[in-house]
Amino acid sequence: MAREGAGLFAAFRVLGRFSGHVPHVLRYHGRHREFYLAAAVGRSVHTYNVKKLGIVAVSNTLPQDITCLAADRMLIFASYDNILHAFARNKEVVHTYEGHKARIHLLQPFGDHVISVDVDNVLIVWNIQSEEEYLQIDFDKATFAVSALLHPSTYLNKILLGSEQGTLQLWNIRSNKLLYSFPGWGFAVTTLEQAPAVDVVAVGLVSGHIIVHNIKFDETLMKFQQDWGPITAISFRTDGHPIMAAGSPVGHIALWDLEEKKLMCQMQDAHSTAVAGMSFVPGEPLLITNGADNALRVWIFDGPGGTGRVLRSRMGHSAPPTKIRYHGQNGEQILSAGQDGTLQSFSTVHEKFNKSLGRGSINKKKSKKKGLKLDTMALPPITAFASEVAHQSDWDGIIACHQGYITCTTWNYQKTSMGAHKLRPEEFSKHKPVDIYATAVDITSCGNFAVIGMSTGQVDVYNMQSGIHRGRYGKEKAHEGAIRGLAVDGLNQLVITAGSEGLIKFWKFKTKDLVYSSELSSPPSGILLHRDSGILGIAFDDFTISVLDIETRKIVRTFPGHHGRINDMTFSPDGRWLITSSMDCSIKTWDLPSGCLIDCFLVDSAAVSLTMSPTGDFLASAHVDDLGIYLWSNRSLYSLVSLRPLPADYEPSLVALPTTCPMQDVDMSGDEEPSDEMIEYVSPEQLGEQLVTLSLLPESRWKNLLNLDVIKKKNKPREPPKVPKSAPFFIPTVPGLIPRYIPPEEENDTQSKVVNLGVLAQKSDFYVHLEEALSTNEYKAPLELLKSLGPSNIEIELRGLAPEGGGSVEVMLSFLRMIGMMLKKKYNFELAQAYLALFLKLHLKILSSEPNLLEELSKLSMQLEETWIHLQSLFNQSLCVLTYMKSALL
Repeated sequence: MAREGAGLFAAFRVLGRFSGHVPHVLRYHGRHREFYLAAAVGRSVHTYNVKKLGIVAVSNTLPQDITCLAADRMLIFASYDNILHAFARNKEVVHTYEGHKARIHLLQPFGDHVISVDVDNVLIVWNIQSEEEYLQIDFDKATFAVSALLHPSTYLNKILLGSEQGTLQLWNIRSNKLLYSFPGWGFAVTTLEQAPAVDVVAVGLVSGHIIVHNIKFDETLMKFQQDWGPITAISFRTDGHPIMAAGSPVGHIALWDLEEKKLMCQMQDAHSTAVAGMSFVPGEPLLITNGADNALRVWIFDGPGGTGRVLRSRMGHSAPPTKIRYHGQNGEQILSAGQDGTLQSFSTVHEKFNKSLGRGSINKKKSKKKGLKLDTMALPPITAFASEVAHQSDWDGIIACHQGYITCTTWNYQKTSMGAHKLRPEEFSKHKPVDIYATAVDITSCGNFAVIGMSTGQVDVYNMQSGIHRGRYGKEKAHEGAIRGLAVDGLNQLVITAGSEGLIKFWKFKTKDLVYSSELSSPPSGILLHRDSGILGIAFDDFTISVLDIETRKIVRTFPGHHGRINDMTFSPDGRWLITSSMDCSIKTWDLPSGCLIDCFLVDSAAVSLTMSPTGDFLASAHVDDLGIYLWSNRSLYSLVSLRPLPADYEPSLVALPTTCPMQDVDMSGDEEPSDEMIEYVSPEQLGEQLVTLSLLPESRWKNLLNLDVIKKKNKPREPPKVPKSAPFFIPTVPGLIPRYIPPEEENDTQSKVVNLGVLAQKSDFYVHLEEALSTNEYKAPLELLKSLGPSNIEIELRGLAPEGGGSVEVMLSFLRMIGMMLKKKYNFELAQAYLALFLKLHLKILSSEPNLLEELSKLSMQLEETWIHLQSLFNQSLCVLTYMKSALL
């Protein structure tokens, strides 16, 4: 039974993705008088303004990752595989160009046309509006494999092509003629860039050479060489300084002075990966660069020596995140540790609140001198961390342990930097053993203490403010095996540790005494404590999950779990759900009160880390080989979602990861599949014939029936009754074929106490139904009528059953039979009691004098006794169990 879509969580958006390996595009908006840059991020295009580097638009997503990007005045062109799309208004696809057989790798807008070249060496010129091919040229790969493409400025209908063989060709694409071939310089051409001067083109080669060439006279004006490998990008400054910038595969940028024909300066480590795109803003001393390290940077050249400094930047992790956790209680920041060694904070509100706490370093001063590439002082990536906001403005509030490293580091969220202390056991202060390392950390809710577990099994506690060692759990070590997880409870009473030998231990936080030790069914792979409720989630090496209550120290739930290693767990803020992710690519939600799996969905790449917002609105996930942090919105907050257990044969569906902008069609999918939505449960009149069922009427309808006379006395009017109107000559009737008098309560004035209508009194509907029921034995209609009346009306109806009220003994018998039917069917139990009590109170004299009625009453008495004895035994049984549960020792 496959259910479409993720039932409980809907894809919302991705955080921390800014750039990929595709060069960005710079555009000028004439009406706004502003420059915008477009960057391909995964399957969509982000548009930023250069002024603030604020995101202004996110395009709709394409089926696959974008591999090529270009733009003209009106449209953005993006291609994936062999298909080219055109986006209008930075958002929706308006044109699709299909015709290539292989992957497109070069794009060039060209007036009313766009030129695309695929890896099979086919060049197609498309008409933008009609989406038709204007021209197709096939080149022989052996002699001319196209590797670069440029439309030289002022050259009408002409394009310049560079090849992997090193030669260049100038073509007129209107007449489809080869105008000129340039012999080249013996190396493959990687990039072509138009210089500010007409006829002059910069040619980047795979050898690291840059040739500034005049294509009108086929003359080389100047030649430069870089030592960092092929030229990846070239750009010219146009604000009056004759400077050319060139990018390299290692992330360095060289700036060349074209007048002096020499290297002016170098910007090393502008990016940690290849510089993908580079463009000077026309007429301004600003250079925009992007790279596959997930960074966009705007550099300004305003200092001495001609070198640039970063003016604005947007950057995420350059290597996949390994651990993510919400920071604080407002649900607005997510701390993320990546394989790139950095600790970063991403805001779920706006990108401008993102911040990087930097890379871990053994010695910060030495690290800064050496630069990124040669830094031998850099610490390995963070594997686990814990954060607390309680004292973060006074001292460090984050503790982290590093991969295969014995020292734990502190970090300061307010100062966005590494903290003051490096925590490790005193016996290792002189020498650092290779095979001993920190495996688990936790920080107390007050922010004062950090507890660190080691691979040797020892657990130490340190003061966060001073970094002083405050003691150790156990004589030498807490466990025989490595520490797989540790947690401190919310009141600093207990420390819970789990070891790889399969034991879980509870320690007094202050005195360091062992309180309790228990053997687990299998070695644990990790533990997670929900501090508010005292519930501990334990993941095991055999892929099962257990939930332990730290009050009773008993395992209260066990889940069969997953088919792969459990990577991470997170609790919902109220502690009702445990959400787990595994290497089997599934994310499962377990409902702890019912002990059932209530949601499960699959993702393309396994979730490495999960964290649920303290406000319960989002679930965040980080995935294998993915730079982004993905937000999933909790649908149970804004729509009815079925939280019923999933069936045993449930097959989870594959859900696409969230894209950059919030999904537009989340609500639509909910409308199409009612199976996903919760069908509101309507309780039946009677759950089972054996059960005694009460009515759904409010207490006010039946509880005060016996006390009506008291209530009337209390509510007696203070002023004397007004003189009633004289009785009308003709008693008003209801229009219709059968003449019926208007009952007194429908008239506005109070009924005369003097006039007794006597014979003229009309039989009520209830009376008529009871009379009919004597022959049919169907008592549903009179009962429904009685249920719809208020207490005083019920009393009037019951008074009217007696002979002096205009009734008869037969109707009274019928009423008693109705009560008997209610007791027999066991529904409306409390109504039967109330109606019978009032009936007996009103008509006791008549009942005792009529043998028929007495006989019926004795039957009723037996029925009542039977039902009540049955109920009494059930009550006693329940009370007995309850008393036992309260008093018995757990």
